[in-house]
Amino acid sequence: MYPSRFRYEAPRSLDEAIVTLRDGGDYAKVLAGGQSLVPMMKLRFASPELLVDINNVPGLDYHRTDPDGTLRIGALCRHADLERSTLLTSTQPTMAAAAPLIADPIVRSRGTLVGSVCHADPQGDWASVVLALGGSVVAQGPRGRRTIPVADFVTGPFETVLEPDEIVVEALIPPATGARAGGYLKLERRVGDFATVGVAVALEMSGATVTRAGIALTGVGGSTIGATEAASALTGQTLTGQTIEMAAGLAGDAARPRTDHRGSAAYKRHMVRTFVTRILNRAGGST
Repeated sequence: MYPSRFRYEAPRSLDEAIVTLRDGGDYAKVLAGGQSLVPMMKLRFASPELLVDINNVPGLDYHRTDPDGTLRIGALCRHADLERSTLLTSTQPTMAAAAPLIADPIVRSRGTLVGSVCHADPQGDWASVVLALGGSVVAQGPRGRRTIPVADFVTGPFETVLEPDEIVVEALIPPATGARAGGYLKLERRVGDFATVGVAVALEMSGATVTRAGIALTGVGGSTIGATEAASALTGQTLTGQTIEMAAGLAGDAARPRTDHRGSAAYKRHMVRTFVTRILNRAGGST
């Protein structure tokens, strides 16, 4: 199927992009990688009247750390850039584990982390990773910039608090106070498929003690789920069999899966518990 008719603009500065988006009103969409938006347009699940392509806007294709350790990911940083990043390999184990699991190589070559978070697909991988890490997005519009925690950004399936005339210019991951540990595991029917179940775990450790924990779930609810009780059960604790079992059980309880052709609700909860257990066992040095 072909998409409905639309107007296309490719501004060459961020200010120009914001003005173009504002003038387009409620029926304008930002195009970065297009790996989520374009398929939806072809199926006519989305019918924007204007596409604002930001690929000609300079200076948005970075990922870097500030002197204080804050990680910044620009709006045009591709999945493939993160997959190949030595920076993530050495400092961000949860992100490094997720990057190779995003869709397939074709999608990873064009899609972006920021675009994935803004798309707010309940089965999207990056939103749960950024949520587990306590991350935020920075939106810029005619009224200036604002930083929005991802925990507050996604309000439902394909819904965010972003204003129609705002563009998310970067994602932020706060610095760790201790050594980072964690990972991302994903159940998919075949390589490149959406997640039937995905689990992101991000820990900060002082020796053997967990000083901060984040656990977030993909594909088991109407939006990305932060398993806050499970994370709280780990904070201030060591990763023993008892604490891991407790956290895994609470994460399973936080899931809100539905039975469908991918599996029963009970099966998906079981996989949440299994994935949390595996990641925590690895973080604690067990196999």
